[in-house]
Amino acid sequence: MSQLLGIDAGNTMIKAVLFDLRGRVQAVAECAGETQQSQPGYADRRIDDIWQGVCQAVRGCLQQAGSDGRDIIAVGAAGHGNGLYVLDRQQQPLCGIQSIDQRAIATAQALIDSGAAASIHQLSLQQPWPAATPVLIRWIRDNQPDLWAQAGHLLCAKDVIVHFLSGVIGTDYSDAAGAGLIDYRLRSYSETLLALYGIADALPRLPALRESCAVAGRVTAQAARLTGLPAGIPVVAGLFDVIASAVGSGVVNCGEASIVAGTWSINQVVVEKPHYLRPVFMNAIVENDRYMAIEASATSAANLDWFLREFDDGRSGQGAGRSSDSVALVQPNPQLPLYHPYLYAGRKAEPAKAGFYGLGGWHTRADMLFALFEGVTFAHRAHIDRLRAAGLAFRQANLSGGATRSSVWPQMFADVLNIPIRVAGCKETGALGAALCAGVGAGVWPNLTTAVQHAVPLSAAALQPRPDRVAFHDARYRRFKKLELAMRDIWSEAG
Repeated sequence: MSQLLGIDAGNTMIKAVLFDLRGRVQAVAECAGETQQSQPGYADRRIDDIWQGVCQAVRGCLQQAGSDGRDIIAVGAAGHGNGLYVLDRQQQPLCGIQSIDQRAIATAQALIDSGAAASIHQLSLQQPWPAATPVLIRWIRDNQPDLWAQAGHLLCAKDVIVHFLSGVIGTDYSDAAGAGLIDYRLRSYSETLLALYGIADALPRLPALRESCAVAGRVTAQAARLTGLPAGIPVVAGLFDVIASAVGSGVVNCGEASIVAGTWSINQVVVEKPHYLRPVFMNAIVENDRYMAIEASATSAANLDWFLREFDDGRSGQGAGRSSDSVALVQPNPQLPLYHPYLYAGRKAEPAKAGFYGLGGWHTRADMLFALFEGVTFAHRAHIDRLRAAGLAFRQANLSGGATRSSVWPQMFADVLNIPIRVAGCKETGALGAALCAGVGAGVWPNLTTAVQHAVPLSAAALQPRPDRVAFHDARYRRFKKLELAMRDIWSEAG
């Protein structure tokens, strides 16, 4: 037995990746997920579709590897954080809500206006926001009482995968903490915290807490028939995908920084202990003795997916890689358009919308792609600035996510952020982090730090900021921020 299986369920894709014990990809298969938008601001996903996607991806991965799965030591899952996946008391699916959902804007704002948000932060180190798990629980409780009456289990995305593989209901500390459900004083759930959200009666419906690397259960006979995996393989509790991506990019020790440019703009630093006065967006738990300070929003590379989906010229093979050829030919100049990457949300709870600004009849599709690449990177910079303002110092960052598939985007990150950027050696960092977690749970390594040392490939050298481009982007970033301020009232009027 010499392989580990990592499953990564993001908002848009489910991937199954087979790794050897040096972190090298042996096979990878994926299944696109379907987001249902029945109303503006809604982003639903059927739980059955997640399970079908896992089955398809795992079978495809094993087929590609020419494997019957008998060499697999253990399975780990990572999934997008927050959102909400509800099972009934018989463990059957009721509803799934993704982390880009905006239906609970008013609920989040009411918690802020009532003053409850300040008390929530004192316990959970989180601020209420629309797609936060407890905010969505409150929304369902207030707006869908029939569904709430049936609700038996309130899960995160990767918990659904672990349940269908092993039959076990549970979650891990990284996901629960990232969702704002952990009272850091107790390192557990608390009635006091849930009461502040107005969901005290949710406590018996929350899943049991486990360490991320703990074995939650084993692949059941039914799951084995559907996936092709042998029954009995250990399944660990798993990870919040941003933590998994950090681990898979080599970031696990205090003072190290991870940037994930995927559906979400994730910007995070490992710290020794939680800081109750540090004004960052989110905190999570890494293993049992480290924490992650996180600045994040749904403002990253998903903007490119949207642009190519809606305005593609019909040629196949589009993506960050091929778009980069066009962006590389654009000569930097002050007349290039600007782009606000707020298709799904702003960086804060307040309303924000995406938009291109300063377009002229002479601008090309390539100019717009350059603006989009830059605008996404500017959104990351805004989060990095908040981390720095909170006293979190770091000299470089490891970059993972869809942006790393581009030949120009990683260098733009180095120029815009003015720090060296090291690109993750593995393109499937979320799945790798989950697989390493499985390896620790199965006893291959004693902890994640050792796992990273043995099985995380990194690029040979960091990309260095270029002084001329640093100055160019810095001037445009100031205009980007001025424009954002000027648009605030208009965004609010648009709702």
